[in-house]
Amino acid sequence: MMDIDESTAQDVGITGVKMQPLAIIPTPGGPVLHMLRPGVALFSDFGEGFGEVYFSEVLPGHIKAWKRHTRQTQHFAVPVGQLKVVLYDDREHSPTRGVLCELQLGRPDHYGLLRIPVNVWYGFTPIGTAPALICNCADIPHDPTEGITIPADSPSIPYHWQLD
Repeated sequence: MMDIDESTAQDVGITGVKMQPLAIIPTPGGPVLHMLRPGVALFSDFGEGFGEVYFSEVLPGHIKAWKRHTRQTQHFAVPVGQLKVVLYDDREHSPTRGVLCELQLGRPDHYGLLRIPVNVWYGFTPIGTAPALICNCADIPHDPTEGITIPADSPSIPYHWQLD
């Protein structure tokens, strides 16, 4: 069992982006993986509830980038596989404007909850040869009018994707 203090979340270098380690509880036949519950530091961000929970599979050799939301906060956990997640802050008044952050998310070594606030660009690709599965618990229901996407090779973000 991973013995994790779930009461604290860690800054990852971009204002508002937090990473919360999550418990993995071994059981016969396969582990139980925590994601959200009262007492987890990032759970308090939801106030009265949450907008929706969905899963997104990412296949090896594919990049899902770049996206940002203007009203929706993302809360990612990767229960299957591993992802390289890249974040870029170009928010006009952010103290971390211009910061690029590359993280690993997923099992076995990086299982946690990643909060991505509004207006932070993000993208991801699987690490290795297996698909990865993201679970996102967003704070509002999906609204296609508030998300912005640009191509993975956009010159407006100073990052060059390399596939494993």
